[in-house]
Amino acid sequence: HDGTRFHPGETNLLSADVVLINKVDPADPGTAEPIVAAVRGTNPDATVIVAASPVTLEPGPELAGRRVVVVEDGPTITHGGMAFGAGLVAARAAGAGTIVDPRPYAVGSIAATFETHPHIGPVLPAVGYGEQQLAELTETMRRVECDVVVTGTPIDLGRVLDFGHPVRHARYAVREVGEVTLDGVLAPWIEEWTST
Repeated sequence: HDGTRFHPGETNLLSADVVLINKVDPADPGTAEPIVAAVRGTNPDATVIVAASPVTLEPGPELAGRRVVVVEDGPTITHGGMAFGAGLVAARAAGAGTIVDPRPYAVGSIAATFETHPHIGPVLPAVGYGEQQLAELTETMRRVECDVVVTGTPIDLGRVLDFGHPVRHARYAVREVGEVTLDGVLAPWIEEWTST
């Protein structure tokens, strides 16, 4: 668990009053048990909340049967070690005909990211941290042969970059899986903060 092996994750975990374990499958909340145990072993005083992350797509072009390329949150896919994220989940759920692998189209730092992180699945990590990387991300997307782009990034990249293809943005929310809720845990603190 990154929260016990790396800085600043371990420092954050040690100093947390509340720990939210997210992206747990509501059909099998037991999958969070090892993570809950690790959190409680590191910070036994923290309140632990277990939550799912249901994914929805904003309105846009149909995905069923179409060639779709998915752009995912860069840090989640690279440093987070995940092969894919919310964008791919949403595209598959919407019936995307083909998920287009962006690797053959990657240029510059985007191609280097694929080499450095071979665990990445058939998705494009959004690693545009400066003008050059944003330009390379845009160029890579413009080269991809697809019908629609699905972005699973925290911001809707289609609003800030012109990929040359129609874009649908995937969003996800937090839905607690269990009796302990974020609203319930935060309510006393919010009342205290707003009354002073």
